[in-house]
Amino acid sequence: MDLSVILTYRCDSRCSMCYVWKNPTHPDYEVDIKTLHKLPGGFDYLNITGGEPTLRKDLMEVCDLLYPKTKKLEISTNGLHIEILESIVKKYPDIKIRISIEGFESTNDKIRGEKEGYKKKIDVMNKLIKAGGTDLGFATTFQDENIDEIADIFKFTRELKIELATSALHNAFQFHKNDNYMYDRMRVAKGVEKLIKDMIGTWSVKTWFRAYLNLGLMSKILGHKRLHPCTQGTDSVFIDPWGDTYACNVRNDLHIGNLREQSWEEIFNGERALKVRDQVAACTQNCWMVSSAKTAIRNMHFAQLPKVSVLGWVLINKTRSLLGLRIPFERYIDYGIVKIDAPSIQRVSYLDKIEKKELQPSVSRRYVQFDGFFNN
Repeated sequence: MDLSVILTYRCDSRCSMCYVWKNPTHPDYEVDIKTLHKLPGGFDYLNITGGEPTLRKDLMEVCDLLYPKTKKLEISTNGLHIEILESIVKKYPDIKIRISIEGFESTNDKIRGEKEGYKKKIDVMNKLIKAGGTDLGFATTFQDENIDEIADIFKFTRELKIELATSALHNAFQFHKNDNYMYDRMRVAKGVEKLIKDMIGTWSVKTWFRAYLNLGLMSKILGHKRLHPCTQGTDSVFIDPWGDTYACNVRNDLHIGNLREQSWEEIFNGERALKVRDQVAACTQNCWMVSSAKTAIRNMHFAQLPKVSVLGWVLINKTRSLLGLRIPFERYIDYGIVKIDAPSIQRVSYLDKIEKKELQPSVSRRYVQFDGFFNN
């Protein structure tokens, strides 16, 4: 199974699609090493995330603790702090580092509210490559503001010989906002279609399967039902900065325990977890995020392998690509059905804005599940 550990809600980016930076945690109350020692070993994948995890002064110590507990350890970062990242990569060359980037220079900096953020990220990535990192990449979120640059961003990652992870604009209690909707779903979906074609055209097996994950994002973007049922709470869970454990970071009612107060066995195998899994099975939120998508397409018997249907899609469409044939998207996506939203609230760039931050209290579960909150 997979685990995401949200070390902090402090963040020095100011993204338009995530307000976690407006609601930082106090470092004195964030989950500590003693609590993380309770985690068992044997995770398939463990993601250290935030907020911005490089703001934790003990990040190297956290990596030392968690690296042996998983087959693959990842740090999801804004990539603005080279010193700690470079040190970690030199010690653990195969650690997975994904730096958030939302387009080229002006686009990234405007969306993420980062002055010269793009330049810093490119510099950091080049230094991590030089440091010997073997699993490096960028991560981007599809949205109206950057979709026209996504194919070129992918081409850029190929030139650097790094990966590109993708997600689509969505809502979650963790973000402290519920108005993340596409302005033009069809336009964004068509932009993803181009990316899928480019990914299938490579000689990277991993990238072929990432193309399938992006097919799921196309479906989500258009408002269609997800391609595979969600298995959050069973195959993947989240731990927040206070040690609270949730099936996912979308619904704050899917709380299954607290690592500070309980053992992992009590949390994961407890009565509350069983009830939450039933809630997940009946959930109508139309999510297709990295955590819930990659676990959903896994083979139920062999976690390192995909489901047969996913493998079939990849083999068929890679063969078509080799024969010079197009991917028949109409077989998988009904462009005649597009979710129609109420008028969207325009996203605001905080690049040149001053915004007050509200420090979160020391107690946990201070999330708001907004009225009308829904991913579709």
